[in-house]
Amino acid sequence: MFSTVFSIVGTALALASASAASALPVSSRDVWDPAIFTPTSETLWYIGQDYTVTWNTSNPPQEVTDVYGRLYLTQGDSGQAGPTLAQGFPLSDGEVSITVPDVQPALNWKVVLMGDSGDYSAEFRIESAPADA
Repeated sequence: MFSTVFSIVGTALALASASAASALPVSSRDVWDPAIFTPTSETLWYIGQDYTVTWNTSNPPQEVTDVYGRLYLTQGDSGQAGPTLAQGFPLSDGEVSITVPDVQPALNWKVVLMGDSGDYSAEFRIESAPADA
């Protein structure tokens, strides 16, 4: 009986040890989630107008898993992907030009920059195009 218990415990410890060894610490992974500079919380975008989204490129990891980005809109804390603003651009560019799609005007829009990982901008406002545009 003791040998069966020791065998079970030994197997469990070996599996736990193997599992822990295969999990890389976060610091050694090549995840890059650059901070978004613009838009900011003070930003106002108009539907149909062109803008530039910018992000920090100063600290990429040595190996970047996905060098191309995707940028989309989301509202508030939903995390649900809304309209795609741009895709296939190099993350190392630090900026991409977009045209604001026809979305519901609101105060709580965010852009999400996806590549290796994702990062959100601050919430900002999107309004209908001004009458004189």
